[in-house]
Amino acid sequence: MTITLELADSRPLAPVTATLRAMFGGGEAPALFPGLTVTDQAGWTPATDLTGPGLNALLESAGRRWNAQPHAAAALAWKSYTYWLALPAVLGWASARRVPLITARNVVTRFDNAGTLVTIGVLPGTPVAVLPTDPLALSHHPDAVVVPDEEALLAAFRGALLDEHLAPLLDTVHNRVRLGRRPLLGSLASGVAYGVVRSADAVPGSSAESIDRLLGALQVRDLIDLAPTANGKLDVQRKTCCLAFTLPAPKLCPGCCIKP
Repeated sequence: MTITLELADSRPLAPVTATLRAMFGGGEAPALFPGLTVTDQAGWTPATDLTGPGLNALLESAGRRWNAQPHAAAALAWKSYTYWLALPAVLGWASARRVPLITARNVVTRFDNAGTLVTIGVLPGTPVAVLPTDPLALSHHPDAVVVPDEEALLAAFRGALLDEHLAPLLDTVHNRVRLGRRPLLGSLASGVAYGVVRSADAVPGSSAESIDRLLGALQVRDLIDLAPTANGKLDVQRKTCCLAFTLPAPKLCPGCCIKP
């Protein structure tokens, strides 16, 4: 059943956190800070550090977690990070056309947490892109960035998530371990698609249409396929590999491109 979001709530991230709670059965998302906003930054690492010394902590954490060789650890770390990082923006778009601008400057991280590779949070005052009809725009909320239409909202989504956050990190990972850009972007594409599919019962509209528009904005639409299932859901079929099959205990993910 689709949840009803209280868009009149003055909290900019209210639709996102409401959708996350519905998506996770009323609980918290395991790799996202409860409520998303981190007010006490002690013990947190700015996401801007991931293109420098902070990348070592992420890759070392992934290597320990999966007992993986450096290239596989990097591929799996990227896959996990991009899924959880993108999820609030994906859900904001799909649930309410309200997109937190998760640039590297607005995000903080912690590594080696119990049960998850990374925990991600956003800083207080993180801007949120909204349409002119959104209550945040109508009330002139200081965190609202008003854009004229949905295409501009998708452009803001891409600019914050990919251009200002993940593209520099992708270049750093590629230069460190020589992973191809296409497989890394394939993990981003599948992560965005899975975020929409897994929240389908909690957001309005067509999952396939939301995935198409979000991946189109990121220019990674060609890196996955969608297939309907018997229960009316969608399967996400990857066209690139995350290298989980190279682990000491090999794993084939759902939708893996190397499955027979």
